[in-house]
Amino acid sequence: MTTSTKLAPTPVIDETARLITEHYVFPDIAEQVAGLLRERLADGAYDTDSAEALAALVTTDLQSVNGDRHLRLKYHTEPVPPKQDAATLKAIRRDFDTSLGGAPRLQLLDGGIAVLELAPMLFPLEWAAEPLTAALTLASRAQALILDLRDNRGGDPDTVAFACSYFLDQRTHLNTMFWRNGERSEQSWSLPHVPGGHFGGSKPLYVLSSRSTFSAAEELAYNLQQLGRATVIGESTRGGAHPCNGWTVHPHLEATIPVGRAINPVTGTNWEGTGVQPDIPCPANDALDRAHAMALTRLAD
Repeated sequence: MTTSTKLAPTPVIDETARLITEHYVFPDIAEQVAGLLRERLADGAYDTDSAEALAALVTTDLQSVNGDRHLRLKYHTEPVPPKQDAATLKAIRRDFDTSLGGAPRLQLLDGGIAVLELAPMLFPLEWAAEPLTAALTLASRAQALILDLRDNRGGDPDTVAFACSYFLDQRTHLNTMFWRNGERSEQSWSLPHVPGGHFGGSKPLYVLSSRSTFSAAEELAYNLQQLGRATVIGESTRGGAHPCNGWTVHPHLEATIPVGRAINPVTGTNWEGTGVQPDIPCPANDALDRAHAMALTRLAD
């Protein structure tokens, strides 16, 4: 159950508009979004004393300009500190410790086919390298692998590259991140060698997706799909390709603002707004059965 928190909307909107103008990856769009917020404030659209209600109203307006799913005013039930690093890290660490390091399920199905679930997120690589190495090493002995990202909400791009490395036979350019105003860019590549067992680049690989799959989990699915390495099965993902930072604008409100954009070297674009489109569309609940059946057929052939 959530609680309502009274507030004055004007300082929240003013600060959110300022942060967007200064930090959003697309400066021209930033001016449009900030202008929209100020117009809506003047029109009385944000006349509420509930932080939760204001978050919903502002997020709808933020995303109405260009559909950026990472551009949000996020409501927190518990107060967030002005500098959120410690609190955010504590919450992420709790999720890490209760999910076996982000690999909560590894199961061997009929036909020598393994399913590995990565959830609830792709944790920072300094934490996740050990549990992922253990899980991927065990999975490397399978005849085919189903990678379940249906409940993965995102995470660390370095962990994406680390995971991709287990499914490729040579060092491969995965993604390029461009920051605001094109001042600098960073390329992401798979590793030339991985610790533990290597699944390799030839055995059948399937990725399960859902409407909840988001951000870095989408990148993992998109990278493998566009390289022709994996078949994506399930639902279109949420469509968030822009890395973002968060700023506290009220004790219960966080403005999350994209500060960069990802460009895939194969497509020259990304999955922002559209989501990763599955090769085999089906309800998320049916995706595992579909993938298992496809793997059995392929191995039989």
